[in-house]
Amino acid sequence: MPTAGAFVLLVVLCVTLGEDVRLKYKAATKPVRLFTEEELRRYDGTEEGQPIYMAVKGVVFDVTKGKEFYGKNAPYNALVGKDSTRAVAKMSLDPADLTSDTAGLTEEQLKSLNNIFEGTYKAKYPIVGYTAARILNRDGSPNEDFKPEDQPHFQIKDEF
Repeated sequence: MPTAGAFVLLVVLCVTLGEDVRLKYKAATKPVRLFTEEELRRYDGTEEGQPIYMAVKGVVFDVTKGKEFYGKNAPYNALVGKDSTRAVAKMSLDPADLTSDTAGLTEEQLKSLNNIFEGTYKAKYPIVGYTAARILNRDGSPNEDFKPEDQPHFQIKDEF
């Protein structure tokens, strides 16, 4: 018949193994989502209780925690619900700049875009997806230049 010490050892061993299994097999993270322009427009801060999303360089960020800046009637609300890469690069709220198009931007504007992208958006806001335009060509075929491993916060085993 096992002794009390053997029983305690067995319990400790089972608990330890259980903890080990729990640590090794964490639940998969939520997959990254692919947003069309139409889908992204739904997250423009106008609907109470709905998250607020904004894309920069084709990366969709959840900027809800910055609601005072991006929410309904907030100073930067024009930037949300779309890819506002050009506007961020130019520090502009002009409706003509509320696009992902970076054609014709100066070196200084492109440098500013990268600094804001890295220092503000990637540093402060969670990434919830990518725009379809970042991954697909206009005809719907895969963009050969898109390399998942080069994307911010992208882990191939967890996403897509």
